[in-house]
Amino acid sequence: QVQLVESGGGLVQPGGSLRLSCAFSGFTLDDYAIGWFRQAPGKEREGVSCISGSDGSTNHADPVKGRFTISRDKAKNTVYLQMNNLKPEDTAVYYCATDSDPTICTDYSTTYWFLDGSWGQGTQVTVSS
Repeated sequence: QVQLVESGGGLVQPGGSLRLSCAFSGFTLDDYAIGWFRQAPGKEREGVSCISGSDGSTNHADPVKGRFTISRDKAKNTVYLQMNNLKPEDTAVYYCATDSDPTICTDYSTTYWFLDGSWGQGTQVTVSS
């Protein structure tokens, strides 16, 4: 049974940083892509960051490029999202999610990320002064 448990969200001032963690179990990371999408109130879900379980290649949505970094620790079965220089428009619930295609991060646009996988309960990120 696939399980994804997010942590690390919170309230931060503009320009601040947060690191989200996703502890996962129930599947072999090599066979999947894993990453994060977010959803703000009244908005559609938006793919944020993605990492291939097979080769570790990464990709980020344009609004977060240069500010967010995704990484994985296979030994700990954990994926991280380091978020720097946060902006009010980053405010959303962030979900850790999987995709059955380990190449989707680099072969497809963010629109197609994580459509067929599992996701966790989400963690709230609020950027406000």
